[in-house]
Amino acid sequence: MVDAVVIGCGITGVASAYEMARSGLSVLVVDRFGPAAMASGWTLGGVRQSGRDPAELPLARMAVGIWETLSEELEAPTGYRQDGNLRLGMSETDMVDIRAMVADQKAHGLDLCVLEGGAAVQAIAPAISAEVAGASYCPTDGHADPVATVNAYIAAARRLNVTFAFGESVTEILSDNNRVSGVRTDRRTIAASHVIMATGIFGNDLLQPYGVRVPIESKVVTVVRSAPVAPLLKQVISVASALRTDAACAGRQQIDGSFRFTSGIEDWNGQMRTTPNPTVLPTAQALAGTIQSFAEVVPAINTIEIETFWCGLIDHTPDALPVMDRVDALPGLVVARGYSGHGFCLGPVSGRLICALVRGDEPACDLSAFRMNRFASHEDMAFERVTLNG
Repeated sequence: MVDAVVIGCGITGVASAYEMARSGLSVLVVDRFGPAAMASGWTLGGVRQSGRDPAELPLARMAVGIWETLSEELEAPTGYRQDGNLRLGMSETDMVDIRAMVADQKAHGLDLCVLEGGAAVQAIAPAISAEVAGASYCPTDGHADPVATVNAYIAAARRLNVTFAFGESVTEILSDNNRVSGVRTDRRTIAASHVIMATGIFGNDLLQPYGVRVPIESKVVTVVRSAPVAPLLKQVISVASALRTDAACAGRQQIDGSFRFTSGIEDWNGQMRTTPNPTVLPTAQALAGTIQSFAEVVPAINTIEIETFWCGLIDHTPDALPVMDRVDALPGLVVARGYSGHGFCLGPVSGRLICALVRGDEPACDLSAFRMNRFASHEDMAFERVTLNG
């Protein structure tokens, strides 16, 4: 028997496992695929406070404080760099929204400013096209290496005697006397007093026997990685658009010199290959559109070789905020899902908050905006339309 089973080995799951082990709990992590096999491996890897929902901003600011020393804490590189974030406006209409966002977030205590005109943006990021109308700039935002970070957490967790089971699927959450008693997998039964669901797009089938469900719509972004080139861009960038509620595209240059950039959030057809690893592929139209959109703001992309591409899946909730909550219908069960494409930054603080929920401690910040019961009006939503192809 273990104190806690974590379902999912993305950054949220493994950070939660690490924090629980550090607090003295025995922990087992189970993942049907492997470390960072889905969202945490597919992500852009931004560590961003700017542009956050007001409910999420305190968590993002706490997370950045952890990221600043996380490599030292985990005794392994995370690739974290604090080189800033630019949200680019392509028109005066976009800039109206950017100025309003900056004013609101400055009122909440975040250090950021408006850069008016392409010349002001190029003074900070020369690789950006002079045709942009301006940008917001947050110098304390940054980025990290997603896979390296998850692997650093795994190594640190193993030193604390966390065990990992990869290639194993949880098929049922077990209960006894109306509280969690463990999980059943496709291989065995595991006794545990707590279960943490950090399962991304998956998991409502496990909750359904207890009359609980998180309304998640699975969305997709196209991700492109270039061949390595000389350093051109330090900041993470995204493109504001008056026609979208999310960024039209986003990107950064990795430490190895490769550009990694994405489309905005799009609908997904539910197709995913699972062998040898989970893979979702974009259409030719989506791929071409992503490259064209990013090249409009970073013209150098037009002359750089494209090395690979894929799609990243987004566990999108109706309000684009995650669920971090105990399940009242089944004491001992904690859900951490629905990060809506911006959970990587929050991973280190999510781990601490989930640990507090498991232990019955008072979380370090207000989690009322992330309660599951806020979705009472969305009971008719039933997504997770996933087709798994071997």
